[in-house]
Amino acid sequence: MRFVSIISVLPLLLIAACSLAPEAPSINWAIAVHGGAGTMSRDAPAAQLKAYEDAMTRALVLGKGMLADGASALDVCEAVMRSMEDNPMFNAGKGAVFNEQGKHELDASIMDGSTMRCGAVAGVRTVKHPISLARKVMADTRHVLLSGDGAEKFADVAGVERVENSYFDTEKRRRSLQRLLRERKRTGSLVPSDQSMDYGTVGCVVRDRDGRLAAATTTGGMTGKKWGRIGDSPIIGAGNYADEYAAVSCTGTGEEFIRHSIARSVTARMAHGGETLQQACSAVIHDVLKQGDGGLIAVDRDGNIATPFNSSGMYRAMADSRGRFEVAIFPIER
Repeated sequence: MRFVSIISVLPLLLIAACSLAPEAPSINWAIAVHGGAGTMSRDAPAAQLKAYEDAMTRALVLGKGMLADGASALDVCEAVMRSMEDNPMFNAGKGAVFNEQGKHELDASIMDGSTMRCGAVAGVRTVKHPISLARKVMADTRHVLLSGDGAEKFADVAGVERVENSYFDTEKRRRSLQRLLRERKRTGSLVPSDQSMDYGTVGCVVRDRDGRLAAATTTGGMTGKKWGRIGDSPIIGAGNYADEYAAVSCTGTGEEFIRHSIARSVTARMAHGGETLQQACSAVIHDVLKQGDGGLIAVDRDGNIATPFNSSGMYRAMADSRGRFEVAIFPIER
């Protein structure tokens, strides 16, 4: 009679067991949203922090519900950004910061990773939802970026909702401008001592049920900005980008994101360097940018999400079809 050692068959039993184990379901959709990176303090009033967490939760619930119902990545990005442009807590749309003249100049961009089509606007003054005008640039023109008076004239024929520039006013942003102007008068410097005035952008990245990727970014820019300054938010490849590999939306000191083409660098590292989403995002935020420059959110074609930042905090929220639902401001210890 032939005996078989249990040791010799154990590997076969393990292989069989593994083959019978159910695989984790693939991610059908994924979404991440940010409300800006900056010098947030854990010592801020609890009610204030909760208000931001609640606002991020509402934005995420909106996008999550649309994705579960089969909405496209572009539609979700636009809808979520419109909702945040309506929220005076964020520096986008209602609640946008003031420029040096006490007015508002708004920037936005949107990109479809499946077609590489994109649209952006910069320095618009009377468009209630700049993200929707950016999408009109993408869909209804041969152009990518329209600015200032030209963007306003395009809005005349694009059918988007218009408002007076004063609609965007909030007392919180007015106090920030007044504080900054007093400091400039006292010091003669254009660089504020409070670097939080350099931050403030909202963004959304999505992978929908059909595998399409899209990204959107919208902002009021920098408090007290001069000379028609434009940051990274409407610059495709700098503050916003989507292709077949990933969708990326950035927030922070815009000039640095422009100099290093941060959003595009993420997908380039994936495409040409073989890096994972997490590796690429971590490298550009922690190795390329300086400490305190900001952060980004990204989702890849498999539904993986990355949200690195090198500032003290970043308002962010993420969800996917596997049940993930997370809202955070500060670094999370894992």
